[in-house]
Amino acid sequence: MVTVHDVAARSGVSIATVSRTLRSPHRVSEETRDRVLAAVQDLGYQPNRAARGLRGGRTGVIALVVPDIENPYFSALTKGAQASARERGYGLVVVDTTERADVEAAEIQAVGPQIDGIILASSRLPDDQLAQTAAATTCVLVNRYDTTDGSLTPTVTIDEAVGAHAAIAHLYELGHRRLLYVGGPDRAWSQARRSKAIREAVASYPDLALEELSGFSPDAQGGRNAADAARAGGAQAVIAYNDLVALGLLARWSETGIRVPDDVSLVGFDNTYVAELSFPPLTSVGADLREFGETAVTLLLERIDAPEGAAERLRADPDAVEQLHREVPPRLVVRSSTAAPAR
Repeated sequence: MVTVHDVAARSGVSIATVSRTLRSPHRVSEETRDRVLAAVQDLGYQPNRAARGLRGGRTGVIALVVPDIENPYFSALTKGAQASARERGYGLVVVDTTERADVEAAEIQAVGPQIDGIILASSRLPDDQLAQTAAATTCVLVNRYDTTDGSLTPTVTIDEAVGAHAAIAHLYELGHRRLLYVGGPDRAWSQARRSKAIREAVASYPDLALEELSGFSPDAQGGRNAADAARAGGAQAVIAYNDLVALGLLARWSETGIRVPDDVSLVGFDNTYVAELSFPPLTSVGADLREFGETAVTLLLERIDAPEGAAERLRADPDAVEQLHREVPPRLVVRSSTAAPAR
């Protein structure tokens, strides 16, 4: 059986360095990380979760809680988290809460004794309940903040301002001057941030007009429900809350004879794989969702492995606290759903 000693010998580093690379790869140099991971792959090394659990009183398992696993955003996030957890010798349990805060709370309580830590992605819990959960568990938040003063809960979010400016600049350069944003559920944390970022981006163009519709479910049916109202105002281009909402708009418009991009340009958010499968393919703004998942796992394992007293030391170091909060920049991928407005 291949052991950590074999990996260390193959890669020319110590056993401690192998362990550090698998738990917290950012703490070693890129050259060392590449050598260790190559040795792991060549030798087929599998860390022994059970043995590590017996030594450290841990289970060797972490959990990822998502609102809707069928949403391609969360399936891509899950792929990244699972690959990263496996690489570091951890099992990953995925929990789907069906967009319900009560289910999320019950599932967190149920899996708690069986895991070493938890990643809450786009949590639907209200702020006070989320703060209580963050204080009582070892966790990382994706697309949410713990608003408690002095909170040291790690977070991974998208830079909404960068994404909004990229989308608005693209449409402006094409010649669009009347825009519409079709938003998601009013209660959604991401909806508030995305709407604000889009308004601020539009404000930097004095001759650009923006209207907003919100309150729609974050899926294709939400887009269908918004489609007729979205065209009533005569907007030249529409930005959707996410790719699924954009696909719902596209489907409904196709049924009613509205052509994209001839009659109206359409931009999605998240740049999930479905953006390439629509007709026409969807212009979309998004970050690398697998990177999201990998970053969340890295932050969580750092917290699990943190020595006693680490929290107090963090509070005294503003730079270290800043490292707990990762904001991933998105990029705009231009496809065939956007074009210059019809004359």
